[in-house]
Amino acid sequence: MPATLDTLTLADAGILIEAAKAKADAIGVAYNIAVVDAGGNLLAFARMDRAWLGSIDIAIHKAFTARAFDMSTDELSKMAQPGKPLFGIHATNHERIVVFGGGMPIKHGDAVIGAVGASGGTVDQDMEVAGAAARAFAGA
Repeated sequence: MPATLDTLTLADAGILIEAAKAKADAIGVAYNIAVVDAGGNLLAFARMDRAWLGSIDIAIHKAFTARAFDMSTDELSKMAQPGKPLFGIHATNHERIVVFGGGMPIKHGDAVIGAVGASGGTVDQDMEVAGAAARAFAGA
């Protein structure tokens, strides 16, 4: 059931995490999955068995980044390349900003109410896993 307030709930986070885990299982990669609320605060986190330890913070930071800028981390990465207007943004916010794919905002209507971050595979796989979570929530 989609959020009834202006932020994701723990139940909403469960929908996101379960969908992300199902996609991760389907592609055969262990994942770290983070969900943040509308304030960018960690709401829920799951580390699948054998998921990389180094990807824990990356998943959390991807979710934070997607909420902080209300766009996917993939979209942000295009504006953060050398010569682009946001080059160097990754060094802001106590270096919590991630500028490669795998973080996606979660919307209820037009409002961003949180975000999901996934890390454990290639960038393309991370985007697939986060995208599966976002689609599951939109369809809930």
